[in-house]
Amino acid sequence: MNEHTPGVVRRTLSRLASSAKEHEAAELREGCDRIGATLVADLPARERVVVTGTLRTVTLRPRAGVPALVAELYDGSGTMSLIWLGRRQIPGIDPGRSIVARGRVTYDHEQPVIFNPRYELRPVGAE
Repeated sequence: MNEHTPGVVRRTLSRLASSAKEHEAAELREGCDRIGATLVADLPARERVVVTGTLRTVTLRPRAGVPALVAELYDGSGTMSLIWLGRRQIPGIDPGRSIVARGRVTYDHEQPVIFNPRYELRPVGAE
């Protein structure tokens, strides 16, 4: 090993991780195309839409004293929030899970949101 080896290894690992993320994003966008879902990057305000992707995070964040389950959905083009008011948890709504959600889009500080979406859980590993 010479003095340049750590830098070469670091760059190679970075490239591999980057291409894995790009591959995941491309697969998620293809999933949107297959079911006719709207990409998060293209969501129109105040319209009813179908979105699909992977849940990145799921947290409990009370809103005005009411429990609210907030899930961040990633579809390869961007992220949005799915918020179920009055819920502390929903079986199957877990990080890493694939989901198809339907509802009316609103925006909260430029972040797209669907409140109380209808949803279908996708089989684990489905895009």
